[in-house]
Amino acid sequence: MTDRVYPSAKPAANGGEATATVANGGANPTFPVNKAQLYNATRPMYRPQPPPKRRHSRSCFCSCCLWTTLMILLILLLAAIAGAVFWVLYRPQRPSFAVSSLQLSKFNLTNTAIISTFNLTVTARNPNKKITFFYDPISVKVFSGDFTIGDGSLPGFIHGKKNVTTLKSVISSSNQFSDGTDVSPLKSSLKNKNLPLKIQLDTKVKVKVGKVKTKKLRIRVTCDGIKISVPTGKAATVAKTTGVKCKLDPRIKIIKWTV
Repeated sequence: MTDRVYPSAKPAANGGEATATVANGGANPTFPVNKAQLYNATRPMYRPQPPPKRRHSRSCFCSCCLWTTLMILLILLLAAIAGAVFWVLYRPQRPSFAVSSLQLSKFNLTNTAIISTFNLTVTARNPNKKITFFYDPISVKVFSGDFTIGDGSLPGFIHGKKNVTTLKSVISSSNQFSDGTDVSPLKSSLKNKNLPLKIQLDTKVKVKVGKVKTKKLRIRVTCDGIKISVPTGKAATVAKTTGVKCKLDPRIKIIKWTV
């Protein structure tokens, strides 16, 4: 008795032909292909790329920063040790200056000029036992307020160890005022019978430590707080210099600026 084949009661999807069910060794049934299979058939498989290798370059940069920092710290440590050894061996101290005497023998002020004569005595002290100073000629200026009322110089000298040196000079002025200069502040000081003065010393100094000599360094010594009366006759007047402090400062040039 032969088997009968019955057609499928369900039509094929998407207009395709109906699939038949075959029993007892019939042909394999076929199924329709969906859109996803058709789309992915020609598309290559996606393979994610590994991230760029930056760990090596970053680690090199960190290592360079670390070694640079360590080198800077080592240099600072060695400089501190060298400074400490130098201080222990030589005990360096700044030289000191003082105005021992200041006399005013002539002073004449007009609206156009000023004429003055000072006799100045300066004492320089070197308290160091192992350091010697070599001074160039010293420029001297005498100020009263904003006015320069005296110009002069002191000779250069060698300041030996544990030495006290006395320097003397005559400081004079015959300056002409420029047109429109207001001299009323200077005249008001004369009325008070006490002329406020400031003495400024500028020079270059070379330092010898043991057998080593440094380059020349600019220094400025400022002595402020001096008061003197104006002479009325031929006798010179003497300034009060007790308690006057003189300040020594290095003058360091950075490009065009002076510190």
